[in-house]
Amino acid sequence: MGTSSREYDMTTRTAAAGRTRDRLLRAARDHFADRRYDDVTLADIASAARVTVQTLLNHFGSKEGLLAAAIEVFAAEVEDLRGHVEPGDVEGAIDGLLREYETLGDANWRAVADSDSQPILHDMLVIARAEHRAWLVDVFGPHLPGDAAAREAVLTALFAATDVGTWKLLRRDLGCEPEATRATLLALVSGLVRKE
Repeated sequence: MGTSSREYDMTTRTAAAGRTRDRLLRAARDHFADRRYDDVTLADIASAARVTVQTLLNHFGSKEGLLAAAIEVFAAEVEDLRGHVEPGDVEGAIDGLLREYETLGDANWRAVADSDSQPILHDMLVIARAEHRAWLVDVFGPHLPGDAAAREAVLTALFAATDVGTWKLLRRDLGCEPEATRATLLALVSGLVRKE
């Protein structure tokens, strides 16, 4: 009876620790999405997750450790928001990007703004940019030129047209509505891809 009781206690503790970790990650996701990095405090995240700062530190070690774990949550969210896009589906690609940017675009832009002073954000952006470029190759591959130099030039232009900074310019700086933003991005991308 003593052994099975200890096993039950460990199973219960493990499950509780998992729930605590999930609450912390959700709170971190919300705080990092809504604020600049320096404005996010461990105390605020711990409070939102209904734990102490020490519990947060026991799980993640530091603010940077928590952000690193939260980045994984953001990455999964980006993938879900973009959804599956068939290679060559220009409109589907724009719609996927807009789902992502309308949900996470402001958070992405804050990460860009903070990346010069926060090495973890700089490193995250290097990875995110490489992943975005790979996505562009996958999605727009059927429309890309065969010549390597021409292909690279079109990919660079597609990157600029589909970057979160372009969305931010249209939506936040110029005040375009979502439909107008979609039309502009579609025009930019359509002007770059090869017509079949």
